[in-house]
Formats: sequence, C-alpha cells, structure tokens
Amino acid sequence: MKLLIIEDDKHLSDTIRETTQGMFETLQAFDGEDGLFLAEQNIFDVIILDIMMPGMNGYEVLKELRSSKIETPVIMLTAKDGIDDKIQGFKVGADDYMVKPFHREELLLRLEAMVRRAGGSFKENTLYFKDLKLNLKTKSAEINSEAVKLNGKQYDLLEYLINNKNTILTKEQIFDRIWGFESDTSTTVVEVYASNLRKTLKKYGYDNYIKTFRGLGYMLSEDGDN
Repeated sequence: MKLLIIEDDKHLSDTIRETTQGMFETLQAFDGEDGLFLAEQNIFDVIILDIMMPGMNGYEVLKELRSSKIETPVIMLTAKDGIDDKIQGFKVGADDYMVKPFHREELLLRLEAMVRRAGGSFKENTLYFKDLKLNLKTKSAEINSEAVKLNGKQYDLLEYLINNKNTILTKEQIFDRIWGFESDTSTTVVEVYASNLRKTLKKYGYDNYIKTFRGLGYMLSEDGDN
C-alpha cells in the first residue's frame, strides 16, 4: 500500500514515515505544490495532508484533487482545534481530521480504519483474503500457513487486488499504480503478470478468484466460481 505525506515540517513528516513503515510504501512532499503534483502523478491508498503550509495550503491542495476527480482518502493535519476549520476541511473533501500534536497509536488506528472503509483488511501489518495472508512488512504471502512464492511485481499486483477486492480495476489503473506513469513498458505487461499470478495461485485453488473483464481489467472476487 502507498501513503503520501504532504507536510512542511520535515521532522514531523519523518516521524510519520517511521511510524507507518512496514505498513505503507511512503512518499513525502514538503509543500503543497509538490504534494499536489505527486498525488496527480501516482495512485495512493491514503494521503496525510497538512493544512498550514507556505504557498499552497492544504485546503487548496485538497480542492484541486477533488476537482480532478482524485478520490484518495485524505487525513488532514492542523494545529487548530476550531470547529470552523474542521467544517472547512470536510467541505472540500477531507475524510478525517487530526489535531497536532497527536499520539502515534491514534494515527495508526485512523489509518487502519480508513483502509478498512476502502475495502481492505489491515491488521498487524497484514492483509487478508480468505485464507491468503500478505505480510506488508516482508512483502511475502502464505495460504493456510504455506508460503506462496511470488516473483517480481506479482506481490504488488496481488496486494492491489486485495485492497480493492470486489472492484474492477482497469489495466490502466493497475499499470499506473504498479509500474508508474513514466515506465517504458506498455499496459500489456499487466496481462502477463495477471496470467502468471493466476498460475502461481492455481496450486492453492485461488486462481479462480481473479476475474477477467475483457477489454477492461481485473477484479479479485470473493466468489471463486467461473
């Protein structure tokens, strides 16, 4: 899973990164303009966004994101505890709100709740799908306590599918998320990795959970029937 931290206080940003390591692959931006650029060029699971920043503030960043139809869940950070500030944040599209200073445990719980609302299951650095378990820290997988060998970006593809189970992901979404906008390869690589991932999971009877929607993309479905 990917987390974007947009916070001009480098010490606080580094503290959040260290707190969430093992749970997220993290990118950091230290002003609103850079944060907006990263959010528009990448696909994240959660964004932590400070409000009071020089230049472009958090409200302006979030307003631009929502205007661009980027619906990534956003937790806003502020040193203010006024109800008017919270109302303004929610009006421009915030999903949650935290007042500085905050406890590490509270941040982790709020991130966990946000991932659950987005369709993932998040516990002790682990994602679950039926009896399949992904360890987010070691990037390893197992089914019924048996290790599943995932090569290359198969792990990343499986993690993305689990985080969006029962939702169709287009080949373009998968490509942008895993290979990135600036990759020299084409979206056909998604088909290759989806096919290889199915072959890997077939041994465990999990290949049928990955559904293909021709001309569109893929979905990890809790219904394993063909």
